Amino acid sequence: WEIVVQSGIGDIQREGLKVTNRSSGQELLYFDDLQVGQRFLSGTHQVDEAQITAFAREFDPQPFHLDAAAAKDTFFGGLVASGWHTCSLCMRMMCDAYLLDSANLASPGVENIRWLKPVRPGDTLHVRSVVLEARPLESKPHIGLMRNRWEVLNQNGEEVMQMEGYGMMHRRSHKK
Repeated sequence: WEIVVQSGIGDIQREGLKVTNRSSGQELLYFDDLQVGQRFLSGTHQVDEAQITAFAREFDPQPFHLDAAAAKDTFFGGLVASGWHTCSLCMRMMCDAYLLDSANLASPGVENIRWLKPVRPGDTLHVRSVVLEARPLESKPHIGLMRNRWEVLNQNGEEVMQMEGYGMMHRRSHKK
């Protein structure tokens, strides 16, 4: 089944169970609710020049992220977002889509980050996520570990970034 969040903020519908924000007291999404092949779709985020340059000034001050005029003479031919900015946007969209409404614990890491196309001012991004593997931790049976693939797409449906990584969630069936 698929979880879809249109606004990026608010309610998520899944299998007839309404999961809302943590302050609502509604039931959270637990590891037990996830299945291999399950997909999540985030809301959207429009990237603008101010966001790109602010992130770059703070974290990745390369000319093609900082200055539109200087960026014209680079490999990209114009201003582009840092790949790390795209990773951060991906994380925010997934938090809004489901992580903040889940029994999420942490991530032991990500791997295979690939920036496939530049993200430019005016691009509207969203994230598709799929659960690739899911298993309880042997050493901590109250925790489940899943491997996910996140695909960040622009307004044209073009994949601009892809990464795989792991997440840990509490298991409902083994609450401590």
